[in-house]
Amino acid sequence: MIAFVAALALLIPAAVPAAATAIPATAVPATAAAPVCDAPAPSTTQPGYLVADPDCEPDGTPFTALPGATVHTGITAGTAYRIEVPDHWNGRLVIFAHGYRGDGTTVYVSNPSLRAHYVARGFAWAASSYATNGYDVQQGVVDSYALIALFRSVTGKAAGQVLMTGDSMGGHVTGVAIEKYPRAFAGAMPTCGVLGDKELFDYFLDANVTAAALAGVRIDFPLRPPADYPTIWRTEVSRILPRLGVTVGAPPALTPAGRTWSDVVERRSGGERPGFDSAFAYWNAARALAPLSDLPFLFGLWPGLTGGTAGIATGNVTDNRFTFYRSTSGLLPSAAEWRLNASVLRVRPTPGATGIPRIDGRPAVPVLSMHDIGDLFVPFSMEQTYAREVALHGRSQLLVTRAIRGVGHCDFTAAERQEAFDDLVTWVDTGHRPAGDAILSPRTVAAADFGCRYTRGTHPAWSAPACP
Repeated sequence: MIAFVAALALLIPAAVPAAATAIPATAVPATAAAPVCDAPAPSTTQPGYLVADPDCEPDGTPFTALPGATVHTGITAGTAYRIEVPDHWNGRLVIFAHGYRGDGTTVYVSNPSLRAHYVARGFAWAASSYATNGYDVQQGVVDSYALIALFRSVTGKAAGQVLMTGDSMGGHVTGVAIEKYPRAFAGAMPTCGVLGDKELFDYFLDANVTAAALAGVRIDFPLRPPADYPTIWRTEVSRILPRLGVTVGAPPALTPAGRTWSDVVERRSGGERPGFDSAFAYWNAARALAPLSDLPFLFGLWPGLTGGTAGIATGNVTDNRFTFYRSTSGLLPSAAEWRLNASVLRVRPTPGATGIPRIDGRPAVPVLSMHDIGDLFVPFSMEQTYAREVALHGRSQLLVTRAIRGVGHCDFTAAERQEAFDDLVTWVDTGHRPAGDAILSPRTVAAADFGCRYTRGTHPAWSAPACP
């Protein structure tokens, strides 16, 4: 349904694993010989899909246990899985949900960023390839939850406590899973997550319709576009860019209309905040992917370029009929803002279009979330949407959100991830809620030191003034 699914491939390796296996589950201690990679195995649940060898990384490097641990790998129900158990296991299990992997038909499993930290602290972990690719959150939820029983079956041990975590789309999987299976998990840590569910797709729509309106260029929104629509969109964008001062592959030199567009995107992506100018330049200098790799990144996310993709129903799920776009922070809209809203293209969703599981904001367990404030791919506003919904249901005491001063997507240092995980574990164990950032306070978010409290180390492309 959305060109976004092509752009999401920025998060995945350029090559699909060249080798895989369909052998039964195996347990490999750290001292065992490295496994030999086999060819991908046909999926037993998804016709046309292949399942890559869980004993090998995408580049063909063998997957082996860390010192002092044992790994279990295998393929079941069309999914590849990995499990790692420390020799001195503390009885706890972390389920890791991976992010978006494109539309390819080979699924593969990968390791969490905190793998070594989990093992060092005595935590076992488990991860699934999921049975499908695409933005298929529901499949990710089903296959991630299944790891709990699979862990018990494969290791012969039942986890006394289970935590859930995931990056990007994996954050969406995490948010849905803890609401669907509230008794299965003791805590959750979604990172750079799509916690606003379909609001992410509305954000992509917003960025493009406001750019066109401010540039004075008429655009269309096809529900079933012709095969040459990417060419049509490219032509429309070629008229928009010079009027905004955006150049492909280079930092923007914004016109007055372009500066207004930047202000609109800032407010739609999380509000006035430090470092936004560098984030805006970073994401506009980045290129979209084929077939729109000649366009700036944000213009490669135009909804409606394709008819459907795995995990998303054909049709449009975006809706801006009642969105009022702001470029200023005054109490009352300006005359220019009224003119913008009168001229912007309005889009309604296709009746019955579904496929993006909703996160209601009803966590039953502690949730510690983390997000880059300069991320314009999965924007910081996802955290604010989730926080509002959690507050609406009277569960704010179960949510802590931390802002990180980075401009990339899932651009976290090891120290940031480790501190967040350790604080979540302490929260689960003691009931003492850790500190976080007041992300729903516009004054706090706009403060010069916003994001400083939990940023550890340096982040590429961040050019705002340093923290005190």
